[in-house]
Amino acid sequence: MDLKTAQFTKHSKPIRQREILVKRQELWHSVCHPLCRRRYLNQNPHPEALEAVTRLQSLILLGAVLSVAGLSGCTRETPLEFASSEQVLALADPNDPENAEASKKLQDDLRAALAEYAGTHAEPKLISDSYVTQETLKLGQKVYDTNCLQCHGVSGDGNGPAAKYMYPRPRDYRKGLFKFTSTPYGYRPHRSDLMRTLRKGIQGTSMPSFKLLPEEELEAVVDYVMALGQRGELEAQLVEMVEFEEAVDPELIPEDYLPNVVNKWVDAQGSQVSPLSPQPVFTLEHVKRGEEAFLSKELGCFKCHGPDGRGQTPDNLAGNLKDNWGNATRAADLTSGILHGGQEPIDLYRRIYSGINGTPMPGFANALQSEPDKLWDLVAYVMHITNARRRINQLNEYKTKDEEVIAAPLPGPLKPYIPEVTPESATESEEPDDA
Repeated sequence: MDLKTAQFTKHSKPIRQREILVKRQELWHSVCHPLCRRRYLNQNPHPEALEAVTRLQSLILLGAVLSVAGLSGCTRETPLEFASSEQVLALADPNDPENAEASKKLQDDLRAALAEYAGTHAEPKLISDSYVTQETLKLGQKVYDTNCLQCHGVSGDGNGPAAKYMYPRPRDYRKGLFKFTSTPYGYRPHRSDLMRTLRKGIQGTSMPSFKLLPEEELEAVVDYVMALGQRGELEAQLVEMVEFEEAVDPELIPEDYLPNVVNKWVDAQGSQVSPLSPQPVFTLEHVKRGEEAFLSKELGCFKCHGPDGRGQTPDNLAGNLKDNWGNATRAADLTSGILHGGQEPIDLYRRIYSGINGTPMPGFANALQSEPDKLWDLVAYVMHITNARRRINQLNEYKTKDEEVIAAPLPGPLKPYIPEVTPESATESEEPDDA
């Protein structure tokens, strides 16, 4: 082999790898860049197009992460470890060198207590269920590290290497809050809620379905996600203890703090929301009454979702809405045909009854306690408008050349904010009169 051939062979692999990365970058900009994505969806304004683009975006992101991992080798130089929360790191003030040693001791004591009761990455523990074996948790951890870590992060903080490219952001488990549950607002999720999310994914987001995984692995990764959530909850409580007591009191942890974590998860298992009245067979009369309730000042649904349900309100356009994790969020475009929490009537009922955890979406259980049928009317109306665009597109498929094509309403903003707010978008919308 001559020198030229040897040099080509030596460098051909890196060159090929760079070519692959460039191709992926071009594909990203052509399909997933916000402007190109908006142009594509305007040309194809139906939920199947949005779902296809969202899933393609997820695959590209995952491929990019795996490519980086492949280029850097197949083995980790150091074992994975749980990272401390921002609150724990804030216990040490870099501007106070005199108390640096005392602050470090507080951090070390807190981390030691957390490891004792909630485990470490090498030996995880599920606080609420001592019967879950280490073998099960390690299996769940293996599934999580393979399929979930890229988005949700090692510690379950929702800050994995691909997270910054995603909207909505991946869930941060450490507060114990999950958006789409069958339990009341503020409650922890029922175990079946987590299983349903794994099996179905969350439509319109980067969360895919994992229904092809074996049942044993799904159950194990649910245990592991619960362990991450409970670990984060205990960590937050220990921070409060340190800030108040200026020390970690080992006696208070099993007496007060652990039961506070455990009871919330145990209570959730018997607290699924049941409808206040039987589900009716929906008619146009239900839809009409639901629209009246939607536009009423009493409930005020239109203030966030807009009078037409598209979410084109000043707060949505200006990015003024935040969730409990500090991320920008927006009221859903109900006409898009994509409902993140599920498409079934009972799913919508629970969103309206309980609200959505960690978001500005409130529940209306108390407001409609004396009018339970109105909850189903709202469900009928939302189901009617969320399928309107799909029905229009289906009708247009059967139009002849001479027949007028029905214009489907365009979706709301694809992002929770736009950089520059125009005076027109910032003007408060007029409140419609009660019907």
